[in-house]
Amino acid sequence: MHRSRYCDGLTRRDCVRLGTAAIFGLPFATHKLLAAGEKKKDLSLIYVFLHGGMSTIDSFDMKPDAPAEFRGEFQPIATKLPGLQVCEHLPKVAKEVDKFSLVRSFTHHNSDHGAADHYMLTGYFPGPGFNGNLSPNNHKPAFGSIISKKLGARGSVPPYVCVPRMHPSCGSAHLGAAHAPFVIDGDPSAANFSVPDLVPPPVIAADRIEDRRKLLGDVDRFQKSAETRANKNAGAVETFRGKAFDLMTSSEAKRAFDIAAEPEKLRDAYGRHSLGQSCLLARRMVEAGVRCVTVDHSNWDTHDGNFRVLKGTLLPQFDAAISTLFRDLSDRGMLDSTLVVVTGEFGRTPRINKNAGRDHWGPGFTVLLGGGGLKNGQVVGSTNARAERPADNPYGPEDLAVTLCTQLGIDPQTEFHTPDGRPIMVTNGGKLIKELV
Repeated sequence: MHRSRYCDGLTRRDCVRLGTAAIFGLPFATHKLLAAGEKKKDLSLIYVFLHGGMSTIDSFDMKPDAPAEFRGEFQPIATKLPGLQVCEHLPKVAKEVDKFSLVRSFTHHNSDHGAADHYMLTGYFPGPGFNGNLSPNNHKPAFGSIISKKLGARGSVPPYVCVPRMHPSCGSAHLGAAHAPFVIDGDPSAANFSVPDLVPPPVIAADRIEDRRKLLGDVDRFQKSAETRANKNAGAVETFRGKAFDLMTSSEAKRAFDIAAEPEKLRDAYGRHSLGQSCLLARRMVEAGVRCVTVDHSNWDTHDGNFRVLKGTLLPQFDAAISTLFRDLSDRGMLDSTLVVVTGEFGRTPRINKNAGRDHWGPGFTVLLGGGGLKNGQVVGSTNARAERPADNPYGPEDLAVTLCTQLGIDPQTEFHTPDGRPIMVTNGGKLIKELV
């Protein structure tokens, strides 16, 4: 059975707890904002984060001619695209490879959970004082918060959502609470799944919600000045409260989060597990107008029994969820308007360890990108004979950030300012992954 703990000692329950407490102890945050500036495109982003680090040498960048202690136990299979092979345990993904591209030459300098997470979710490597076990813990804002700030909300649904929990580095940092994510904080594969923040208490009739809101406003006026002086987050509390009322009275939001409305056959195709149902919920949210959905899926930290865990659990779940996500988006005519990124914080060591596992490896791994007007069905770059590091065309988190922003119609040279007036660029240098755009 796969371990529920990451190697840094955090359990899945810890991560859920941290995500719940992330936004100043409140269950969710969202913001409705008019777009800032002209938008070149009107795309959405689904960012599937494989928390713990996917072994891409055992999935998308196999080395069948390498020595046994590198190549591992799995065999490559042909895909829909001539010459492109993937792992034998990804037969469904193999049929959808024309809908995405693989950047096999991805690399960065860090192989630690937390710091690498932050790097991949923001495009910035964290500076001194960073503690990856805290939540929220953004030295820089996550991509979803940048999207919320620059592009705003569509209708009454939040611009930025995290499912099934909030990763510690998915916060809004200096952009403020208004651009923090709405956090589902629940597994959509659970039989009793619901989003409680969208449901008023049963004793309060719908026509009384607005009366309660006005009453709260009267009470707040007596305390607003003192709260503002005593609590820097007072404004955030007001923002969250206002959005709570908006969401509870929004039929659009209720429909977006009602995964039970999906046909049973389609739910089965995605897979009746957290990754599958989170991807399905992400598609529903994007369809309803959400601009960015981050899916945080664990646990890909396969230090022990890498091949057993991948074969028995992780790869079959991934195969169902990711193949169906791309096919479903394509079937609905949504793939061109939805940019999909699938990645972990790093890959796994090319050399197998003494526990039949693979350890953390930032120097070389594969990132999957598709839809959103990108050139799909490509392999960008390569690694050396043992998948240790890029052999050509190296790209890193800064380049991913530039590419995402450019494709979404956000100028990568945009300059934000912190509350104390410090200028901070949306991206930290970087270049376009030119083969994809």
